[in-house]
Amino acid sequence: MRYRDLGSTGIKVSEVGFGVWTVSTGWWGEVDDRRAVRLMRRAHELGINYFDTADTYGAGRGETLVADAFRGRRDEVVISTKVGYNFYDHPERRGQQERPQDWSEKFIRFALEQSLRRLETDYIDFLQLHNAKMDAIEDDRLFELLEEFKREGKIRSYGVALGPAIGWLEEGVRAMRERKVDGVQMIYNLLEQDPGRELIRVAGETGAGLVVRVPHSSGMLEGRYDENTTFARNDHRRHRPREWLLTGLKKVEKLQFLTEERTLGQAALKFVLASPEISSTLPNIYGEEQLEEFAAAPETPDLTAEELNRIAGLYESNFGLGEQTAVGARRPAES
Repeated sequence: MRYRDLGSTGIKVSEVGFGVWTVSTGWWGEVDDRRAVRLMRRAHELGINYFDTADTYGAGRGETLVADAFRGRRDEVVISTKVGYNFYDHPERRGQQERPQDWSEKFIRFALEQSLRRLETDYIDFLQLHNAKMDAIEDDRLFELLEEFKREGKIRSYGVALGPAIGWLEEGVRAMRERKVDGVQMIYNLLEQDPGRELIRVAGETGAGLVVRVPHSSGMLEGRYDENTTFARNDHRRHRPREWLLTGLKKVEKLQFLTEERTLGQAALKFVLASPEISSTLPNIYGEEQLEEFAAAPETPDLTAEELNRIAGLYESNFGLGEQTAVGARRPAES
C-alpha cells in the first residue's frame, strides 16, 4: 500500500480507501454486519487505513460498523463521515429519493455529536458536508461552524462530498476557491472524466485534497460484466437501462491494452491515482477476492505517458462510439 496526504492537512491516507456505503446500505445486494466488519478488518491488514462513511448510510449503520471493526484501535485508522441529511425527522424514503437537508447550526452540531457517539470516538479526521448544494456553499455561518469544530478538537479537517450524481462543478470549485476546504469527494473514472478534470485542476491550484468515489463506474471497470450480466433485485444497478451495460462493454473492450501488467480493476485505480491531487480512491468493495485485488493496485506499474495519452484520445472521441450520451448517469441519492 502507498499513502498520500489529504491535501495540505498532513493526514496520511491510503491510496485505496474503503467506502462503507457498499456494505451498509443494501444498494449492492446483501452484506451482513459480521461480513462487513470482517471485510474492513481485512482491508486494514492489507494496509488500508482510510474508511469513509456517512451518518445516513443505513441510518447510522455505516458508522456503527466502523466502530465495531476498530474498537480499541482508533489511532490506527483515518475516519471520514458526512452530515447534512435529516434522516432523524424523516426516516422514511421512497426508492432513491433524497431526504431533506438541514444546514442549520443546531442540526449540524446535533448530527456531529450523534456521529461521534456511533463511531465511539471524540474526533473525526475528515468531516464532509454530504452532497452540499450551492445554498450550503454560500452559507458563511456553516463554514464558521466547521472552523469551530476544528478549534473544539471534534474534527481535524473538513470538506464537501459532491453528488449524488456526476456533476456539481460550480459547487466544488467555489468550495475550494472561496471556502478553502481541506478536501472534496467526487466521482471520477476512466469512463466519466468530467467535471473531474476541471476539479483536479482547481485542486492543484488551491491545495485541496480530492477523494474519488465510483472509480470503477458502478462496476463497469471491474472487468466482470458481459452482455448476460444481471443484478440482484436489491442491487441499484438493476435499474440501469440495458444500453448502459452494452455501451459500457464496448468502451471497456477498447481499454484492454491497460491489462498486460495489471487487471482492469487495478488499471482503473491507477488511472485515478495518476493525478497527484487525488489523495485516495474509494472502490466499491463487497467481497474478499475483490478487496485483495484492489488493495494490491498501488503496487502495480504506474500508467505510462503513452497509456495516459491513449486514454485521453479515446475519451475525447467517446471511444469511437459517436456522440456522447447521458445513459447511466443516475445513481442512488445520499451516496
